[in-house]
Amino acid sequence: MDRIPLAIVGCGGMGHRHLYGLTELTNAGLSRFELVAACDPWTSNAESLANDAEERLGTRPAVVSTLAELEKLGVAAVDITTTPPYHHSLAVEALERGMHALVEKPVGLTVKGGNRIRTAQAKTGRVVSVAENYRRDPINRLGKALVEAGVIGAPRLMVHHTMGGADKMLISVWRHQKNQSGVLLDVGVHFADILEFYLGPITTAYAQTRLHEPYRLNPAAGGGQNTSNPAGVYGKWQKDMPGRFEATAEDASYATLTFASGAVASYVEDHAAHGQGVWIRRIHGSAGSLDLPNDRSGNVITLHKDGEAISDGRLLDLVPDFRLDPTTAALFGGERLWRYDFPFNETDRKLIAVEYGEFGDAIATGRPVEVDAYQGTRSVAVSYAMLESSVAGRVVTIEEVLDESLGEYQRDIDEGLGL
Repeated sequence: MDRIPLAIVGCGGMGHRHLYGLTELTNAGLSRFELVAACDPWTSNAESLANDAEERLGTRPAVVSTLAELEKLGVAAVDITTTPPYHHSLAVEALERGMHALVEKPVGLTVKGGNRIRTAQAKTGRVVSVAENYRRDPINRLGKALVEAGVIGAPRLMVHHTMGGADKMLISVWRHQKNQSGVLLDVGVHFADILEFYLGPITTAYAQTRLHEPYRLNPAAGGGQNTSNPAGVYGKWQKDMPGRFEATAEDASYATLTFASGAVASYVEDHAAHGQGVWIRRIHGSAGSLDLPNDRSGNVITLHKDGEAISDGRLLDLVPDFRLDPTTAALFGGERLWRYDFPFNETDRKLIAVEYGEFGDAIATGRPVEVDAYQGTRSVAVSYAMLESSVAGRVVTIEEVLDESLGEYQRDIDEGLGL
């Protein structure tokens, strides 16, 4: 099999996580890629990723700083893992240079940025896949199969409530800056995607958003105690971040969302909650309900129906045709799973490996990707619809955000991006 020459563009924490996912896929004998370059204007980041790649994959990729250099190296596909302000411009440039693109979420910092990628993809015909990992979790695959099989009847209400964080930094400073991707976008696109994954298109949003914590604390500053550090890769950067900094992006959203199906969602995403944390994801239907566990936990779905709670292998009996795709099945150890038990870092690698597997198959076979530029931009639009609703003080439609006829909240961000 001919290998697809690949470059990771953006070699910070997320770039390293993607390298680990690529390694996972390679070690399973399922990768179509050859990593030939680490691209980052910060040479120290690119060198770090190149060193890590040499240790894990056995060969050292070239260290470069521009996409023009990647073109000279014959790179056919890029994995864009920079911070969000650069996603749209790098993706468009890569597509115009004839490269396929896997883009870390959010696909664009704004809806306008996402739409620029959609236009470039349509013009060039290259593959664009958005790295949305939550929907690829085997437990969410099972959950959707149960919904689609009518096990709980017609869905009526989805409850998605997540609360915690207090005044602590979430991973990095930029996730609290409006012009860099605030938490309601950075995390919110995951949740927007998973809501539409389960129940289809969201049509309207009515929300109140807040900036509860205008200053955030970084316990890891100066080499202090650990802070939010998924996959354990961010610590070397976190120690050099300030111990206290101003936050400019809202950190809480309280919303009612409606779906094209007529179902409704009660949505709470609060990254500034003190006291008892909250995680609830539940779907109520006309014949029962599903309690869905936290993404990437491997924990069990609970079905409540006919006075009984089912949270074991009997769930699989209700969906006899349910099968995971071959790549996911190979990585997670079975095609019909109702639970799994891996450390978070390993689960994180496996789900990124699944993203890479699908991306490679799409390039090699022409098979459509699951989360394309349109779906990725929809998730951005749903996240911003809540922020736009709060500014406008009214119910907004996803369509008016997606077509850019409503974008007051995003206006200064777009101006800063030159859009």
